[in-house]
Amino acid sequence: MNRPIAGLIAPMTGFGMLIAAPFAPGSARAEEAVQPTAAPAAAQPSVASPPAERETLTGDWGGLRSDLKQAGVTFRGDYVSETFSAVDGGERRGTTYVQQVRLGADFDMERLAGWKGGIVHLTVNDRRGVGLSSDFVGNRLPIQEAAGGYYARLTEASVEQNLMGGRLNLRLGYFAMGNDLGGMPIGCNFVNAAFCAHPLSMSGDSGWYNYPNARWGAAVRYKLRPDVTLRTGVYQVNPRLNDEDNAWNPFAGGTTGVVLPFEVEYDPGIAKGSKALPGHYKVGVYYDTSRVERQGGGGTVKGRYGFYILADQMVLREGPGGRGLSVFGQFTANPQISAQITRWYAGGLVKTGTFKGRDADTIGLGFTHAVVDPRLRRVNVDTAPVSGSYTSLPAGETAIELSYGFQANRWLVLRPDIQYIVDPGAFRFRSTPNALALGLQVRMQF
Repeated sequence: MNRPIAGLIAPMTGFGMLIAAPFAPGSARAEEAVQPTAAPAAAQPSVASPPAERETLTGDWGGLRSDLKQAGVTFRGDYVSETFSAVDGGERRGTTYVQQVRLGADFDMERLAGWKGGIVHLTVNDRRGVGLSSDFVGNRLPIQEAAGGYYARLTEASVEQNLMGGRLNLRLGYFAMGNDLGGMPIGCNFVNAAFCAHPLSMSGDSGWYNYPNARWGAAVRYKLRPDVTLRTGVYQVNPRLNDEDNAWNPFAGGTTGVVLPFEVEYDPGIAKGSKALPGHYKVGVYYDTSRVERQGGGGTVKGRYGFYILADQMVLREGPGGRGLSVFGQFTANPQISAQITRWYAGGLVKTGTFKGRDADTIGLGFTHAVVDPRLRRVNVDTAPVSGSYTSLPAGETAIELSYGFQANRWLVLRPDIQYIVDPGAFRFRSTPNALALGLQVRMQF
């Protein structure tokens, strides 16, 4: 690990282990592979914060933080830990702990150097722990959002430019494609990476990549009108940048192509004077120019692509604040010839404001179902409980989650969580007992 970065991150690692000590497992092996995760830098749960409290754990640093922000330098940091136990089903029972520490800074170049509309972003990320899905349950949809890739890395070094009074936004550099496209912040009221904050079919079936994985890219965002936004860009596809050896080497070779996305977002209720309840509706397509192995058969195929529809909508508002009930849904489609997940379905509800005096707390209930490519099932029939029986293999995996977000203060959220995984062995082409997992997520802003 880079020594200066390690010096910053190591104390928080120890702090995280202290928080999780009552829940930590006696022993567990390290996760063997990086699981795709979905939490972009901007994808945090939207909650109303209690008034008259400091916004971060470390406060204003005696006024220095505010002075730096006024001068054009904004520091940010957050910590998340997820301690979970597999209490029934799956491959075996056990308890694991994962954590993520993120540190970054944004530089307002207009204030620093007179560069109007220019912003420079720098972000590093560190993950530690052992994943419950990979090491105990054996399922594809990670029970812990922060699982996978247990090392420190550079996750953003980009330049952003606002033009036309903010209607046009350009970003160039090394960053996560999912920071700009395909995200649903409402999903981060849950813990499973299938909800927070991108459908995993995107990153699992193409060169699409989400935080904390970064690539070189150019992003374009244009506001057609206050409630309609268009997004597109061009993004590098380089699987080798997921390797720990390249954590601090954004120039590593291995590029196989580029991802070309296009997304339209409609946000009712955001326009000035609108009386509509707030919501977000996204329709998108993407094409990956890479040549990859053909799923379920020999040879290769040129080009991978996908289609998605994402939506969330407040359907009930309670008073003038943020209290209310919102619903959400997701659908994605990918071709059998190149996709591991051919169809993705998700939905649920999030209630903001629960009990009396708990206006910022949330309770969420959601489900997601990922369909295994039938081609892959056919070539794995020999692993079926009944030899040669295609129908005996699970057709997909389903995750059901119930989560309560307790907003302890403006900078701390405690999230007790229950997840039930149906057919956890579907993507390993085996029959595995349905699994029940219980856990706690801790989120804090530094």
